[in-house]
Amino acid sequence: MGWSDKELRARRSGDTKKRSQDVRSEYDRDEARLIHSAAFRRLQSKTQVLGLGESDFYRTRLTHSMEVAQIGRGIVLNLSKTNPKQKKYLPDTSLISAICLAHDIGHPPFGHGGEVALNYCMREHGGFEGNGQTLRILGKLDKYKRGYGMDPTRRMLLGVLKYPNKYSSVVNNSFYQDKDFRLPNWLFKSKYQKPPKCYHDCDQDIIDFIFKPFSSEDIKKFTEKDDIEDKHSDSRYKSLDASIMNLADNISYSLHDLEDALSLKMITKNDWKHHFRHNKDSFEKVGISYKEITEDLFSDSYRRKNAIGSLVNLMISNSKIKYNGSGCSHPILRYGVFLDKKTESLREEIFSLVNKKVIKHENVQQLEFKGQKLVVELFEVLSSDPERFLPKVTLEKLEENENRHMKERVICDFISGMTDDYATRFYEKIFTPQKGSIFDRL
Repeated sequence: MGWSDKELRARRSGDTKKRSQDVRSEYDRDEARLIHSAAFRRLQSKTQVLGLGESDFYRTRLTHSMEVAQIGRGIVLNLSKTNPKQKKYLPDTSLISAICLAHDIGHPPFGHGGEVALNYCMREHGGFEGNGQTLRILGKLDKYKRGYGMDPTRRMLLGVLKYPNKYSSVVNNSFYQDKDFRLPNWLFKSKYQKPPKCYHDCDQDIIDFIFKPFSSEDIKKFTEKDDIEDKHSDSRYKSLDASIMNLADNISYSLHDLEDALSLKMITKNDWKHHFRHNKDSFEKVGISYKEITEDLFSDSYRRKNAIGSLVNLMISNSKIKYNGSGCSHPILRYGVFLDKKTESLREEIFSLVNKKVIKHENVQQLEFKGQKLVVELFEVLSSDPERFLPKVTLEKLEENENRHMKERVICDFISGMTDDYATRFYEKIFTPQKGSIFDRL
């Protein structure tokens, strides 16, 4: 494969010590470190799509990540059986589980509203992107090993590197809408402040470690990007493991968010029928009866759950290892995992309905906007007088950095790590005009 087993499992710290009688593989240890991390636990209090507190039933970032891991393992098991010649390239189940469980730990409070808000605040300091923050937490911020975060294996870091280009190489500053200074700083159109998909420039040392065993030619090919007029550039390729995680994520947010929407009656039977009125045959093309799946989805919870399970199984079963077009020589960079065209077309059709009826719903967008306002105002007050408002541990980190951009990055790290509830209580403690106490705990 071009890499020795030792290189695949290497950690950036160089630490190879194991506790006595520890029988776990390095990837088992990756998974364990992730599960026991504070960043992973915080996902239970971060919004997926529907707001926290709506019901105990609806998904959070934590339950979503667990479902992505379950689907990722299913994809690996399916491909191991259907592609015996390429089985040797696939990650083991502990590794893909760790990658999938970790894929959202960098996302800030309040979903994409929080991400847009932090990118808006960080535009002059290297930007902010949730996937890039995931890499940063794993490689630097988590408290397992000072300076190395969770200190995961090289292959796990490559698996969570969803977009292998840095912010400065893909950002298009003309895409950002100029600020109207007549308006409050938090009042801007979200779609014009979205970050490019990237890693942060300040984390280049993690990237250098990931790519160290690869040839310069492979790195050049793998990091090619598409320049899009009036938009940020896009990375073209993902590693084999990252493509499995990405597919599992796509399946989960298309089908499990659909399940939540049906339960909440945000998507009705009439909505479903109207959406598929011209393409009912998209179900028949993949061997599913449109009539039966429709009846099951809008029946009792048992039949709905079975229908969602059938759709998940369909997509796992139709996952394929394919050449990704990069021209890379190393198989982990050369191959990706995708759905066949008919199944991917059906997934996209289902997601477009979820996007229209749920994600773009005015109530969901209003909640995102509230998060946007809250995050911007928190950032501004912490940035304006950090010595006064930052917790002691965070202030010490800020004072370790002389570079202004890295000082802002410390504040960004602090806010992005907050849960929805913690961010709300922190905001209320600072901004809400009510009697408080020095003993109030967040």
